Amino acid sequence: MSHCTVIIPTKNGMHTLPQVLDAIAKQRAPWAFDILLVDSGSTDGSVKEAAKRGIRVLSIPPQEFGHGKTRNHAIKATQSPYIAMITQDAIPANEMWLCNLVSAVEQREDVAGAFGCHIAHEGADPFTRRDLDRHFEGFRSVPAVVSHATDPERYQQDEPWRQALHFFSDNNACLRRSVWERIPYPEVSFGEDQLWAKLIIDGGYAKAYVHDAVVRHSHQFGPWKRLQRSFQESKSFRQNFGYELSPALGDVWRNLECQSRQDLWDWRKGAVQASTGEVVRRLVSNAFHQSGQYLGTNADRLPVWMKRALSPEGDH
Repeated sequence: MSHCTVIIPTKNGMHTLPQVLDAIAKQRAPWAFDILLVDSGSTDGSVKEAAKRGIRVLSIPPQEFGHGKTRNHAIKATQSPYIAMITQDAIPANEMWLCNLVSAVEQREDVAGAFGCHIAHEGADPFTRRDLDRHFEGFRSVPAVVSHATDPERYQQDEPWRQALHFFSDNNACLRRSVWERIPYPEVSFGEDQLWAKLIIDGGYAKAYVHDAVVRHSHQFGPWKRLQRSFQESKSFRQNFGYELSPALGDVWRNLECQSRQDLWDWRKGAVQASTGEVVRRLVSNAFHQSGQYLGTNADRLPVWMKRALSPEGDH
């Protein structure tokens, strides 16, 4: 019989945390599960909310937080053979979310972890909804369980295929504890989940995608936050995987034109139902996104003060 612990890193998450906890409490599973919050200095009542519900809380100083480090710390505080990873703003969208995630890992002994589908929060802008739907729909065009052995030659030669195999999202995921004990999360400032996926794939394990394990999780980034996020992502991809998303200034213009042309096409054809204001905001966001990718790819050439400014957590 399975047992699962749901781990939720938190810091001042009361805007969505009660909804997340309500949705987890409604989960239907033929085995027991519990919840562990690992909180890094909330001052908004998040810890009290958990205590009121009888949920265990592991508190750490804010300066000790790290995406991989904190998750490893939380997993060590549990004994469950399966660990579901979610965040304070990822709301399970159905009552079978947890069961579907764990079942995907249980299906084969070599499956180290599984990740599920994200859909946008209610009220999200239409371009964000479209982006998430297309991204996760793409995983349905490949086998639900993949590993290096799925196509070894392609893994060596095809960078987009490697990127697909390395994708993982611990906003909505389940890990097999026995594999995590051999391959814990790397303690990096960003992208710990995708780097963990690379490590387990290179280690001979498989990962699974579960389209029916759905959470509502999306972000509405302003221009500066979009620049920072894209910088972090691009910098991480180059450092951890060797992927160069935008190495030259010419790539910025080409990628921006391609992205904006697609957005305008979808809008004019009705694939995206957006107001004129939403379209303008999207085009501005595209410019900041592509600029961030260029700066992240070339982060090694930037002055320290600029890297600090572009890194939300002060990493440089």
